Amino acid sequence: MHVLLVEDDEPVAESLRRGLRRYGFEVDWVTTGAAALAHRDPYDVVLLDLGLPDTDGLDVCKALRVRGNVPIIVISARSDETDRVVGLELGADDYVSKPFGVREVIARIRAVMRRAQPRTAAESGPDRYGARLTIDRKAARVHVDGAEVALAPKEYDLLAFLTEEPGALMSREQIMEAVWDANWFGPTKTLDVHVAALRRKLADVVTIEAVRGVGFRLEIAKESKGSKESKGSKESEESEDGKGEDGKGAEVT
Repeated sequence: MHVLLVEDDEPVAESLRRGLRRYGFEVDWVTTGAAALAHRDPYDVVLLDLGLPDTDGLDVCKALRVRGNVPIIVISARSDETDRVVGLELGADDYVSKPFGVREVIARIRAVMRRAQPRTAAESGPDRYGARLTIDRKAARVHVDGAEVALAPKEYDLLAFLTEEPGALMSREQIMEAVWDANWFGPTKTLDVHVAALRRKLADVVTIEAVRGVGFRLEIAKESKGSKESKGSKESEESEDGKGEDGKGAEVT
């Protein structure tokens, strides 16, 4: 995912760039509103500071919104409610007040991208992950090889969240906020219990890697060559069983 970062404070910008890149984002950094409006390389989301040296960030927000529907997240030291309201009314999709953590910004980016990319009618069916796993997000049902897997409500919510971006590292804080509650203050041991349940129920379909001190990463298991050969061998055997001694299909009387 490509991020256009509009921020004149170098320490803040460098910290954001390092953090975003660590999570797999590509970042183009500009320091003025004019440079942001002149930027021609494609980008998926804008992180926009309001306190720019050449113009008010709100004017930049308004100009960017007139150009198109790319998500805009305002990042600013201005915590006044009026600035928040004006920013959102001018077309910003979200507003983050400084100081903030990189993980919070990443969670906000993912949230606005989910909202900005509505599914088409052709995509409205169950999501397929690999050859075996399907998740029907409308019905909240999970199937493996066509058979439904019984999941508790929070097990389903956790799986649905982690499969939004397979391979992405999700912090414990991000997961707790998305799956449980933004104001959850209790221990996160419940997360480990639910991860263990998913590992047990979907052992051959997904792997959920624990990254010490950070969180979890879900990967879709790839069908092994041996598994494919085994299936092919079984089908071949069944085909042979249906033949008579002369190699033709056995006659049924």
